Parts: sequence; C-alpha cells; structure tokens
Amino acid sequence: MATAALLFVSLFSLFYLFLFTTSLSSPTIITLPLYPSTNYPSSDPLLIFHHLSSLSLSRARHLKSPTTHSSSLEDIPLYSRSYGGYSISLSFGTPPQPLKFVMDTGSSLVWFPCTSRYLCSRCNFPNVDLKKIPTFIPKQSSSTKLVGCRNPKCSWIYGPTILSKCNDCGLSSRNCTQTCPPYFVEYALGSTLGFLLSETLDLPELKVSDFLVGCSIFSSRQPEGIAGFGRSVESIPSQLGLRRFAYCLVSRRYDDTPVSSDLILFTGSGKGDTKTEGLHYTPFSKNPNASSAIFQSHYYVPLRKINVGDKHVKIPYSLLVTKPDGNGGTIVDSGTTFTFMERAVFEPVSGEFVKQMANFALATDIQNLTGLSPCFKISGNETVGFPDLVFQFKGGANMKLPLENYIAFVARDVVCLTIVTDNNAIGPGRVHGGPAIILGSFQQQNYYIEYDLEDDRFGFKRHQCA
Repeated sequence: MATAALLFVSLFSLFYLFLFTTSLSSPTIITLPLYPSTNYPSSDPLLIFHHLSSLSLSRARHLKSPTTHSSSLEDIPLYSRSYGGYSISLSFGTPPQPLKFVMDTGSSLVWFPCTSRYLCSRCNFPNVDLKKIPTFIPKQSSSTKLVGCRNPKCSWIYGPTILSKCNDCGLSSRNCTQTCPPYFVEYALGSTLGFLLSETLDLPELKVSDFLVGCSIFSSRQPEGIAGFGRSVESIPSQLGLRRFAYCLVSRRYDDTPVSSDLILFTGSGKGDTKTEGLHYTPFSKNPNASSAIFQSHYYVPLRKINVGDKHVKIPYSLLVTKPDGNGGTIVDSGTTFTFMERAVFEPVSGEFVKQMANFALATDIQNLTGLSPCFKISGNETVGFPDLVFQFKGGANMKLPLENYIAFVARDVVCLTIVTDNNAIGPGRVHGGPAIILGSFQQQNYYIEYDLEDDRFGFKRHQCA
C-alpha cells in the first residue's frame, strides 16, 4: 500500500505540474522593483557592521545545519528585513491584496502574514508597528482555498507519505475532507507557522491561479513575508515554470536613499528567445542527496579557485566540491549579507590579505567591535593599493570583485575585509558540515545575476544596478 500511495501522489504531482507549466507557454518578461533595506538599529557604522556580520554568521549556520539550533545570536537586534535585506511587492487574491516580501534564494516556501489575528512575537523593530503589520485577509478573496491532504501540493511540503499522516485519507477513502497539516518553517533567527492555501498570484500582465502559498498566523521575529526563490518545487521559479530569473542588487548605502533595482522573471517556452549578452556562465553543480530538504533548495555553483592579488590561494579541494551528504561546495544566497567561508577556506584567504598588506598595522580593536577581520589602519597614507579578490568558477567564469564589494571603511582610517567565518568551528575548520562557502549579497552588489534554469547555469556580469 505504501508503494501504491507513493505512485499515486507522484503521478498526480506530475499531472498538476504539466497542466500548470503548459498554461504559461507564451513567453513573458516580468520586471518587479527590488528594494534594499536601510533601516538599521543604529547610525553608528561600527554597530551596523557588527550587526550585519552577526546576522550573516547566523544565516550561514542555519543554511549549513538547519536542524542545529544556535542560541548564541538570539539577542541580535533585528529590523524588519534583517533576513535577506531586499524586498519585492507581490499581490495575491481576488481582488488582489498587495504585500511586501523578502526575496530569498535560500528557501522555497512563499508565505505572507495572514488574517486579522496574525501575531508576530519579538517583532518590536524600528519602524514596525505591531498593530499595523499588513496582512492577507482570506475572507476578502473569492479565490482562497485551503489545501487538502489529497491535493498533490500538500506532498510538496510533507513528502509522498503525507496520506499516512491524515486521518481517514487513505487511497480507499471517498470522504477525505482533512486539510493539509499546518507548516512550521525555521529561519536563521526566526520562524513562522500557518496553513497552506491555493490562491491567485497577480503579477504584472499575468495572473497565476492555484498558486501554493503559506498563510502564516504566527511568526517569531519575522514581520514580513518571504518569497522563496529556491530550487524546490514550492518556490516561485518552480511554480511559475520560469526559464530563468535575474536580479541586480543595488549597493548598500547605509542611509535612507530611496533607490531600487530590478527582479526579472522570464516565463513561458522562450522559443527564439536570445540569451543575455556579456554574461560569464558556469554550470550549476548537482544538488546533494542529503536528507535535509533545505540542501535541495540551494543553488550550488562550482567555485574552483580563489585569487588574492596575483596569488592563487591554496584551499583544500575537498571543501570546493559538493559531496552527496551536502558537505562542501559553494552556494549563492541572497539572504546572506557578507560572504561566509569555513575557517579552512577563510584563514588562507585572509592570511594572504595580511601578507600582501604587511605595510599596514592590524586594527584589532575594530576587529573585535565589528566581527570582521582582517582590519587595517590606513591613516597617513594618501594612496593605498588593495589586492584584487577573484572567484574563479568551472568553465572559466571569473568574478573579479570591485573593491567596494569586499573592502569597507568601517571607521575613520580603518578598512576591513567583508567576509565572515565561524570562530566556534568544530574540528579542523568544520562548522556542522553543509556548504563550505556561501556567496552573499554584499559581494553580489552591482552585478547582474542570472539563474538560467532552462540551461542549468549561473551567469553574472558587472552592472550599475541603480
């Protein structure tokens, strides 16, 4: 019976996907404004950088080991878009109800704050009024439907054995009315709980019916919904059957400058469609066969070398390759601010910076205050030559970062490398396994980044995003 149930759910899932993706066969390009967050808990640059480095580290720990809970960073002050930092507006329902979502390539479920009774615990952030958090009201939408246990989309979240978890919903049952069980999703410093809905997603020039979305009735430290752009079947790219999607992350200015950039969705069959000119491409790496679903949601890319200046940094090859258990390799993540490297990667990279900048004293006091290292004192020097930082990917695609993407002025006459590592490593440079390198949004600033799902490759080029 278990085998029959699995076959039943799998066939219906494929059938639903076929109907859905073929309904979007006409090529369409949809552009959505993408906004960075500049609401920081302090105007002090040292505190801002400490805040961002701590959040980046917490996010990395979650992506590397989602089942391990860390309490050491629970008291980090947050703001409404701490998780991710770049947000879009999406409309759901009939008539449409617009809401803001954090755009996240590191997770897949799409959810919004839901019902007039929505509760957000520990969400006393600057510029967030707990009594006025925008929520989706299902009763005001004629297209709202609860997802039932027998709906194949329920199995997207709970797997093919979901029918065994629903009372009176076996294959022989004709009276199964039970709804899909509530979902619970944990993020780096927050979580959310709710019910699955089938709703209409209203995009510019395109309406998508029967879209799976989470109606969250309770969240912890997550006052804004998440738009999951990961690789799993419940994500926006998968549900829309996107050929590719791209974004350009406007630079973090650390002020209130109202600037935005674009998130671009390429739907439909795309026959005769031209590829983006000027991009450097590398194939996506195969996702690991790890038991954790979050690893299946990652975008793995084959980073093969890191150069500092003209020096090729020696990094253990075992950390650059993604193993079947999910350990090692590199992922791209819009929700991590500063790029994360395991200590076995970070130490030779940072050590090479120290070696090539030996004429400058280390600012150890600033390192302790910001959580970033190495930091250098450059006072009294009219011109400073910084070594280049280059990521070399399989296939010859080189990402030579602009200086502002990896070196930042964090105090007067002090600069720091904006890459983080974990000081609490377990074993020789290991942090609970998982990807060894996480390419964060700070290093992606002012790049046109493309996720070519049709040809299974990752593309990028320098571009002024604002």
